[in-house]
Amino acid sequence: MADLSVVATIPAKAGFEKEVGDALSKLAVASRDEPGCISYVLYESQATPGTFVTIESWKSKADLDVHMEAAAFQQAMAEAGQHLGEVAIHPLTLVV
Repeated sequence: MADLSVVATIPAKAGFEKEVGDALSKLAVASRDEPGCISYVLYESQATPGTFVTIESWKSKADLDVHMEAAAFQQAMAEAGQHLGEVAIHPLTLVV
């Protein structure tokens, strides 16, 4: 099965940028050690501070699904979930 790339845009609610950034940073580090993770990188937008972007690569959709149920993901959502705006998750298909 082909690798799966994902881009997620994760805006923090005003005043909660640090809490969200800290939770997402811990998640990124833990995710890199999960089975099926090829890469997991966290950025903060320069254009819109407080908006975080993950660029992820997984071996399969099944690996991504396991990630979404993993303890590290659940912990990040427990710490930051209530402080998030509308999250957009984009599974990607390679064009060129």
